[in-house]
Amino acid sequence: MRTWIRDPVAMLAEGAPRGLIVEDSRIVELVGGSGPASAYDSIFDAGRYVIIPGLINTHHHFFQTLTRAHPAAINKELFPWLKALYPIWGANLDRDNFRIGVRLALTELLMSGCTTAGDHLYAFGRDMEDAVDIEVQEAAILGMRIAVGRGSINLSPESGGLVDVRLMQKHDVIIADCERVLAKFHDPNPGAFSTIALAPCAPFNVTRELMIDSASLAAKHGCRLHTHLGETEDESEYCLHHFKCRPLDYLEQVGWLTDRVWLAHGIHFDDGEVKKLGHHHVGICHCPTSNMVLASGMCRTKELEAAGAVVGLGVDGSASNDNSNLMEGVRHAMMLGRLRYDAASVTHIDALRWATEGSARCLGRSDIGQIAVGREADLAFFSLEDLRFSGAGDPIAALVLCGAHHADRVMIGGAWRVVDGQPLGVDVERLRREHGAAARAFAIGR
Repeated sequence: MRTWIRDPVAMLAEGAPRGLIVEDSRIVELVGGSGPASAYDSIFDAGRYVIIPGLINTHHHFFQTLTRAHPAAINKELFPWLKALYPIWGANLDRDNFRIGVRLALTELLMSGCTTAGDHLYAFGRDMEDAVDIEVQEAAILGMRIAVGRGSINLSPESGGLVDVRLMQKHDVIIADCERVLAKFHDPNPGAFSTIALAPCAPFNVTRELMIDSASLAAKHGCRLHTHLGETEDESEYCLHHFKCRPLDYLEQVGWLTDRVWLAHGIHFDDGEVKKLGHHHVGICHCPTSNMVLASGMCRTKELEAAGAVVGLGVDGSASNDNSNLMEGVRHAMMLGRLRYDAASVTHIDALRWATEGSARCLGRSDIGQIAVGREADLAFFSLEDLRFSGAGDPIAALVLCGAHHADRVMIGGAWRVVDGQPLGVDVERLRREHGAAARAFAIGR
């Protein structure tokens, strides 16, 4: 079945003023001014829409939707924020409230135009041995692609860690489950709907041995590695105190300085470290909203890209971002970048590129992230009919500058997953009620 998506208001692709043709799951033609060069079976009239590649999220913590705007964590920077929330997560996280937290996060992402959702899952509460399975299941129900970072925490407070001990797992348990989920869910093929990365939480929450063994296991399976790094100055001070080196030096010592690694935040790197990250083509997931909420600092996006690093985008956890809207994150990335550099150095196209092509490269994927022949038909359709867009001259720029919040339609692998702003098969109001009840019970403990 070949469908011509005809005559959009604008589309983020070169040389395709009249849209594109989708066959099954893939894009097979970009349609020039004279119309399709090949046959098609049906037409979808895109005359109301601006079309961009489906957004790709490369860092999140789905379970944190259960502690948004929590009174204990408001107006704090990262380490105090973590110390306030770890006991709450440790006391209350279980597989039932975890599932509803995951469902809400995925649905929010989808409604914002996100087609591939990355999660850094490092907290395993009681009865959560199948937490990765739950995430993959929930994404499949929505028809979304998912990239799960099988995270881990195994450094106790007595050994210098910051975590609540109830969220810890033993080294052997972690490695065994990494092997299990890689075998079950990691699909390296084009068009994959689930991939697995190995993702120890952070240098201050895992042992050196686990970092080294995770790198070895990733090399064995050909999967990617992910962790937090360079988020705050507190982290730098921690590493200098405990490891006698800066965070990036520690990463190099444990065998993580490769092009199969992407790092969340990547703010506090000096010039030499930026050059080293670029030399090894390491990915950096920029999380602008979270960084502003926690006052963590500004990622050096332009210098990193110029050096050869890959820059992607993520919403980060909903307890630091307080929502899961990746389209909003695109706007924040542009504005924060302009605050660091200037108005001409970070454009709306840069921010959209980070959330699509750059994010795809962070995840090691060449089949998504662009509207191009041979790529998967993952597309986000935005209407410019809201008041916020009235008078806008450049349709693509308007999405970012005027603050688009939700996609009117979303296609993933050639199939509609959002129509008229609503995710298919989801009762959004019921989800809100159920998640709200779970979050209230979670916050006060049971």
